[in-house]
Amino acid sequence: MSLPFTRRRAAAALLTTALLIPLAACGNDDSGTGKDKASGSEAASGAPKADLTVLAASSLTDVFKKAGAAYEKENPGTKVTFSFAGSQELAAQVKQGAPADALVTADTKTMDGLSGDTGEPVVIAKNRLVIATGEGNPEKVANLKDLADPKLKVVLAAPEVPVGRYSRQILDARKIDVKPVSQEPNVRAVLSKVSLGEADAGLVYKTDAATAPDKVDAVEIPDAENAIASYPAATLKTSKHGEAAAAFVAWLSTPAAQQILRGAGFQQP
Repeated sequence: MSLPFTRRRAAAALLTTALLIPLAACGNDDSGTGKDKASGSEAASGAPKADLTVLAASSLTDVFKKAGAAYEKENPGTKVTFSFAGSQELAAQVKQGAPADALVTADTKTMDGLSGDTGEPVVIAKNRLVIATGEGNPEKVANLKDLADPKLKVVLAAPEVPVGRYSRQILDARKIDVKPVSQEPNVRAVLSKVSLGEADAGLVYKTDAATAPDKVDAVEIPDAENAIASYPAATLKTSKHGEAAAAFVAWLSTPAAQQILRGAGFQQP
């Protein structure tokens, strides 16, 4: 005896529902790789997972390697890769559309020139200049005026580089005429010239001189004659990981990150 049409249709509907329930359960399995799982893991750590590329000023090379490792430890599943260069080089890379997620420069002027390409910048640290000399200061350089000695081989960063601009700012303010034997593309190149003995002295950031204590001496410059460098950080609008990039930039102002920066000699913003 066959079932009436309406009863057959109801039975078919019940069978279909029964078959779909196990499939739905499989779709929600935690072992899956779908969007739901990603969202759950992101929420668990408090920050989105991503492979981030951060463009950073050369003077941040050592400290950011430590900071990046600390951030990855706090956020398992996130990887931070840094690309270090002079701020002016980084700005050119941003303008050319280099694939990156965040930018940290050694001056606000460079960052301000990229306002159309970045999010709102925040200053994460400050720095100051010192005179770097060979170990033991063999030429007995004592102050900025000594850099004008024509017998002294002085190296400076190029004027378009933040540290080069700061250098000329403090020298011009004291009317000190220095004729450098070379003008380098970033502060690390200046430090290298001095540490290798290719120059007698150069103007670098205090934190850079501190990275080579066995190769260079740092002659302090009085505050009244010095310049303060500010380091702004910002996300890049072309980032494919906007939320993760914003989380990293925000982390740079946290106590954990600030402790790392202070440990390297940077000043609080």
